[in-house]
Amino acid sequence: MAEWPGESHSLVKGTRNKILWSDETKIELFGVNASIMLWGCFSAAGTGRLVRIEGKMNAAICKGWADIILNPMD
Repeated sequence: MAEWPGESHSLVKGTRNKILWSDETKIELFGVNASIMLWGCFSAAGTGRLVRIEGKMNAAICKGWADIILNPMD
């Protein structure tokens, strides 16, 4: 099994602040026969917004939200 490099490893020092982790989840709403899709992200700088996704999630939508969160004033 691969091991995560220690804190002093150059990969960890050079890239940990440049990684944006994201995930999406579909939540089934029982009793109303519906569901919602949520997307969120976090990095070394903190957490991003939790966003409700309308329709189907794809790579373009994920990248679009990541761009908005990373560059809110552009």
